[in-house]
Amino acid sequence: MTVRPTRRLRELLAGPDLVIAPGVADALNARIVAETGFDAIYMTGAGTTAVRLGMPDVGLMTMVEMADNAGRIADASGLPLIADADTGYGGPVNVMRTVRTFEKAGVAGIHIEDQQWPKRCGHLAGKTLIPAEEMAAKIRAACDARHDDDFVIIARTDALAVDGMNAALDRAAIYEEAGADLIFVESPRNMEEISAIPRALTKPALFNMASSGKTPFLSKEEIAAEGFKLAIYPNFALLSAISAVRKTLGELKRTGTVSHIVNDIASFREFFDLMGMKQVQEMEARYGINEASRVDY
Repeated sequence: MTVRPTRRLRELLAGPDLVIAPGVADALNARIVAETGFDAIYMTGAGTTAVRLGMPDVGLMTMVEMADNAGRIADASGLPLIADADTGYGGPVNVMRTVRTFEKAGVAGIHIEDQQWPKRCGHLAGKTLIPAEEMAAKIRAACDARHDDDFVIIARTDALAVDGMNAALDRAAIYEEAGADLIFVESPRNMEEISAIPRALTKPALFNMASSGKTPFLSKEEIAAEGFKLAIYPNFALLSAISAVRKTLGELKRTGTVSHIVNDIASFREFFDLMGMKQVQEMEARYGINEASRVDY
């Protein structure tokens, strides 16, 4: 029997190892994460905004757009997906709808944050916060809304950058009491702040290995040794793609041909195989599609 993604995520979080969830913004890269052998996957809000809108992460995406993208990633990867759900898109009633929409999309868990709308990427300046009690009410609503008790609710606080570490940890304690399954303290700036987070919590802690450079770049062994349970890597796949695409298009512009770079990029067959060509062929054979009409290379 197939294990539900929510149950699988709970099992991973209950296990002895740090759970690593690479971030993606689309279904294609979701397949690459699964192919590479990771056990979980993360949907980046900044990456989703970039891929869907070509804009920075400053609160432009709607809940429905985010949940739709998350569903496509979950379906393509087959992995338990943790999704960025921004602020929950309103008050407690809005948050309840958000949880149920992401749950229906096949997501295993979401994080919501205590910023005012319009929110900003957690590693940008200009963030403002809602009162901690208001955020606690949203967390309680999120927990009440889920139909599947295994659906993971992660509370993120952006207070460290706004009001300092003590305020962030005070908020974390309030969010734990409200029922959050994991705590996400955004943007620790040094090892002292990183170490303080898991030690102050009674719930598991999430580590955001962002690319901004504001948080030190740690290995998975170092992150685990500090006591974190889940590590997300939001945009490294997307950032890698930007460099690769620039290089390829630059060569085309410079030389007027692609003949000299075809061996350095994925082949046509690799592309279609990654997208599940073999499975399509098997289904067409199983359901009696005329052999002459079956898809092939």
